[in-house]
Amino acid sequence: MTDRKPPGVSFETWVDRQIREAAERGEFDDLPGAGKPLKGLNKPYDELWWVRDKMARENVSYLPPTLALRKEAEDALAAARGARSEREARRIVADLNDKIREALKNPRPGPPLGLTPYDPEEVVEDWRTAVRERMRQRQDP
Repeated sequence: MTDRKPPGVSFETWVDRQIREAAERGEFDDLPGAGKPLKGLNKPYDELWWVRDKMARENVSYLPPTLALRKEAEDALAAARGARSEREARRIVADLNDKIREALKNPRPGPPLGLTPYDPEEVVEDWRTAVRERMRQRQDP
């Protein structure tokens, strides 16, 4: 297959000829998906279809920074409740509060954050309650 268009040949004709010659050489035989309908033809046009498709293939997701921090806060609070010690629970809350303060000081694009720093004493009290509950469950078989 030549890379340059010969003079005096229209681009469309030249492209059509390149495709026909490649097909005659069998270069399109056994292509994956050949003869099957194109995926997503029944959906509205999405100019970022290829980004979404790549993210799905790579098992990657994206949340705006504010939503990601909300999710991180949810996970951190759960981790603090399940911490092995009060000290660990306090460290988790302190790290989370640092991130929340930074996000409040330097707003990021996306929906509003909707978070304020957590009261470490309230989180530690939740941790203590969870510890008591776990101990009670161990005692009551």
